[in-house]
Amino acid sequence: MKHTPTVLAELEDYLKQNNLTLAEFAKFSGVHQRTLSNWITQHRSVSVEQLDRITLAMGLPEGYFYELYIENYIIDLPPNWRRIEPLLYHCAELDKLDAIRRMVGHIMDNLLYSPKLFEIAEALLAQGRHAAALLLYENVAEVEKYQHSERLAVCQYRIFTIQIGDDQSRNLKAATIFEAFVERLDEIDQLDALKDLANVYRSLLQWDKVYDAATKLREKAKIQYSLDHIEKRKHRELEKKTRGPLFGYIVYPDLLCSGVCEAQGDYQQALQYTYAYADLDWVLETDEDTLYWIGLFQHWAEGNTYVYKLLSGDISVLNDYVEYIAASTNKADKEMVTKLLNVMFAANRYQLNVNDILKRFETVIDSFVLQEHPSSDIYTKQVIPDQFARFGYELAYYYLYQGMHRVGFKHLIYAMESSNTLNNVTCFKNCLGLFAHFRAYAIPETQAEFYNFIEKVWLDNVEKNGTADRRG
Repeated sequence: MKHTPTVLAELEDYLKQNNLTLAEFAKFSGVHQRTLSNWITQHRSVSVEQLDRITLAMGLPEGYFYELYIENYIIDLPPNWRRIEPLLYHCAELDKLDAIRRMVGHIMDNLLYSPKLFEIAEALLAQGRHAAALLLYENVAEVEKYQHSERLAVCQYRIFTIQIGDDQSRNLKAATIFEAFVERLDEIDQLDALKDLANVYRSLLQWDKVYDAATKLREKAKIQYSLDHIEKRKHRELEKKTRGPLFGYIVYPDLLCSGVCEAQGDYQQALQYTYAYADLDWVLETDEDTLYWIGLFQHWAEGNTYVYKLLSGDISVLNDYVEYIAASTNKADKEMVTKLLNVMFAANRYQLNVNDILKRFETVIDSFVLQEHPSSDIYTKQVIPDQFARFGYELAYYYLYQGMHRVGFKHLIYAMESSNTLNNVTCFKNCLGLFAHFRAYAIPETQAEFYNFIEKVWLDNVEKNGTADRRG
């Protein structure tokens, strides 16, 4: 079909080529003949829904004319929300992000459109259309950047959660930008925001940041819990709710702080924090959801008590910890990697033989390589994948020092690939060092796999960042 500069010209050309009258096409498309006639003679635009029917009747893919429609009837004309709103939704459904950018760029000079675009972004986010929602949030945030509004803070929160992904350097940038907006959020939203922020910093091993976020979270959650019970708020069912029970936001910081102490090697202090979030007699609620979370925190506390004793050198608890892992396999599958990682930390630190334990959980360990973690939960999306990479490294370290080189290199390659994907520089460097130390034991196929991967990493980096020094 010969390209023409307007949707209308495309239709007229189609009618001529197919020897169709307007009446015939109207009947075939389901668009009223008068509507088509007004479009042709008076240049009254059709609606997006009518455009979709016309496109379908012409045998063209859905959304085929959207870019041309935007050019003809939206750009350089006063904003018409009745056209723009449905088109935004349709473009989001078809991932036509460039079309969304054009429309949003056309209307965002006017602050009056910010609330409506924000509402659409929220709706798109609820539908799982994150890329389209992100474009709207970014534009609303840009227009309102000097407003110091709560809506601006919510936009930054949404941008933060959408952008968190595999690239840890990008995650650090997103967290750093968002941190400045937390205090502008609604008091309830601040609790979830601080929890999410702490979990991202936890995956980045930014322990000072984790501690700061946990401390703020505990203080703010205590205030909200006190208001909820001492003042006995009326109409609670109409109030904004946290994602989990309110008491959990008071005790979760203790779990976070125990992790900070663990990272610093202070296992005794980690135990004190663990005892704190195990003691939940003060919780006043008795509903089913609260009781579930109380049980979960106490379950975590039991396991982490074993862990911190084990990492302190108390090897006598190893068997009890293994039985705890076996008993809880079906209760928290996503935590299995963390639990087995703790076993490997202890094994490598104290030169323990854990072959029987690894054999016992062989099926679970083999499944780790196949794991995917699509989730909106920051902990599952960030902390758990990092644990998989670290577990692969610890497992490789153990097997290689045990002289089991083939299986050791298998886990090492996996850990190296995972840490590169996550941009976990520390783990990636550890993998390189471990390979260098045992390279003499690598068979030619393993060496080829290793060096091919390193070359790919280098080429990807050159393509992404370029190089300042090109010599023939």
